Amino acid sequence: MMEQLQSTSHRRLNALTGEWVIVSPHRTQRPWQGQQEAVPAPSAMAHDPQCYLCAGNTRANGEKNPDYTGTFVFDNDFAALKPDAPELRSADGLFIAEGEGGICRVVCFSPRHDLTLARMSVAEITGVIDCWADETAALAAHADITAVQIFENRGEVMGCSNPHPHGQIWASRHLPNEMVKEDARQQAHFARHGRPLLADYLARELELQERIIFANEHVVVLVPFWAVWPFETMVLPRRHVTSFDQLATAERRGWAEALSAITIRYDNLFQVSFPYSMGFHQRPMDGKTHPAWTLHGHFYPPLLRSATVKKFMVGFEMLGGPQRDITPEAAARRLRELPARHYLDR
Repeated sequence: MMEQLQSTSHRRLNALTGEWVIVSPHRTQRPWQGQQEAVPAPSAMAHDPQCYLCAGNTRANGEKNPDYTGTFVFDNDFAALKPDAPELRSADGLFIAEGEGGICRVVCFSPRHDLTLARMSVAEITGVIDCWADETAALAAHADITAVQIFENRGEVMGCSNPHPHGQIWASRHLPNEMVKEDARQQAHFARHGRPLLADYLARELELQERIIFANEHVVVLVPFWAVWPFETMVLPRRHVTSFDQLATAERRGWAEALSAITIRYDNLFQVSFPYSMGFHQRPMDGKTHPAWTLHGHFYPPLLRSATVKKFMVGFEMLGGPQRDITPEAAARRLRELPARHYLDR
């Protein structure tokens, strides 16, 4: 059956969300006359005196950054969520609204302005994961926090306003939409089978070996069967854990190796600093254990054909549902076969 799916239009079910994606492999032959993005030049400066994230510089709110040497975390100066948002609720027929409070933090991955995760060492990335684990535990301790969302927007194409290596953490009072969908599907699977959905899914992927890109003793990186974005990937743990703060020391280094491996391959694909939105879904932080949940990462990169042609979510995708051209298996094969060494180091 899988051979037939490589050449004909079909749809695949996302086991995590319950949504469908249309796959149209024959469309890879169509000519492209649409928008082409400019390729941004990488920063050549290890320290930019004009950057508000560099060590020792002054941010927009007048505060001065410390001369940090590893990671640096601070409350977002322009936070989307405020901790003092009132717990109001308005329900007037179809007009329903409620207060949404939270905490938004910025995580600088490195003091080096000219780096990305793909250009950082495994030891440096391990420091970032340690920071994510510490922040997860600290934010989860707040009584009014239910979700801790860690993410990074990389590159101008993804709306990143500063090239300094950094990500964000939004801790919110309510579960965001994507977590609500994933929570429902994982809880239902656990109720039926007594096992986490993503643990069962990973076991099948390891049997098939069709969409695996990288694996070590702790972590697996793969293109999900239901991928929407052209070179979308997931990061999954071999041992069942529900949040970053549950990872042992060796596992954190294993995750760092995985993040290094996939981001290097992304850069090598079109020999460009690859844009993406990346983030991790952890269990709801409501004091319960949530055995159905599995900590996992999502990479959503937009580039499709080259460093200048990206996938647009428009038309049918916005009005009907997502659609992709290259099959997840073809995308996984291309990523898997790329060199493990960054093209700038060769």
